[in-house]
Amino acid sequence: MKAHTCAHLLTLSALLAMGCHSPVDEAGSTVPDTCEATPPVVAPQKTDLLFVIDNSNSMQEEQQAIATELPAFLAALKAGSGVAQEFRVGVITTSVYQRLALENGSDSIRSFPDQEGRLQPVKDEAGKPTDERFIDSSDPLLLDKFQRLVAQGTSGSGQETPFEAVRLAVSTPLAERPIAEGGNGGFLRDGARLLVVVVSDEEDCSSIERPSPVALSLDSGVDACSDNADKLTPVADYFKTFQGLHDSSGASREVLWATIGPVGLTDKQVGAVKETVGGATYVRNIDCPTSYGPGFRQSAMATEFDATRANLDSICKSDYRETLIDIAELATVAQSIDVVNLPDPRLAIVNVTRANGSVQTCSVANGDLRYEPSGEDRSARLFFLGPCLRRVGDTKVEVKVLCAG
Repeated sequence: MKAHTCAHLLTLSALLAMGCHSPVDEAGSTVPDTCEATPPVVAPQKTDLLFVIDNSNSMQEEQQAIATELPAFLAALKAGSGVAQEFRVGVITTSVYQRLALENGSDSIRSFPDQEGRLQPVKDEAGKPTDERFIDSSDPLLLDKFQRLVAQGTSGSGQETPFEAVRLAVSTPLAERPIAEGGNGGFLRDGARLLVVVVSDEEDCSSIERPSPVALSLDSGVDACSDNADKLTPVADYFKTFQGLHDSSGASREVLWATIGPVGLTDKQVGAVKETVGGATYVRNIDCPTSYGPGFRQSAMATEFDATRANLDSICKSDYRETLIDIAELATVAQSIDVVNLPDPRLAIVNVTRANGSVQTCSVANGDLRYEPSGEDRSARLFFLGPCLRRVGDTKVEVKVLCAG
């Protein structure tokens, strides 16, 4: 009988009594023959939060509503689902470019050099920009600064491009250029997960091409971005880029995505409808009266990250308290944890305490955990699989090691 078939036994001596081969005796083994005095340690979960705020001229009320509910969001985030949380927050806007088709047949092309994926400055109490570009969870003024940071105004592009803004923010050269030189360097940390939260009342109109292959129309009843969606960079291409991110140590970066966007209040449906208000016709999404686009691409990106669309909600809600709490809870449930002082992954036993008090026992040997060894400047990592996937409401994660003695 091989060792992996005896994974639920609690000690090596019990394994041997059952006729299992002891890993201690294998050449080059790192398995201790006595219990370690110091148990394995679960490191705090590091998350880099990147809020993408639509700063077009229709977003003032929505920005204020987000700021109002940030206390609940931060409280839920700090609760942590049983694992200590260590996070930081930065904000970018949806403004990258704007191409507008004029009546004379020419195009008006506008750029936003102080935005375009750049972390926006934290403002002081007087509303003046500071040199600070992100806020750490340990900052005693976190809430006040975060609320000021969310208020990005309404003078940005009317051609919202959240996907392209994120791509620029987290890719070379901007992600590596020092903040003092106009980059985002230092925001993304090695070993940290990235949570992107898009807040917008408009459809995404992102393209990696310059100038944009799609021009807005002066007619508010024409949805140029949706009508010419085939000219935009596919959602799947952006998703592939985000899933392929690595930190400076070469480790894959865990990326999460949440959207408060132009989808329906009921069942998060998408589809274009036209509505006339005050003599002007506007394109909106089904069952979302304060939206300005159908939300096909916004919904598609959220679905790429989570097929259940638990990470997607409507910008047309009267308040965002429950939505932000749900996003915070999703953010705290990582499907991997860093571990130190783990002598051999074959002996790792992880107990996950569920919301109802039951304990799920997981192990590498049983195939419901995957082990990624440590590398230069990074810890080893355990990934949760199958029935051991972590859930919102888990209250504790505990790592133990099978040992002789």
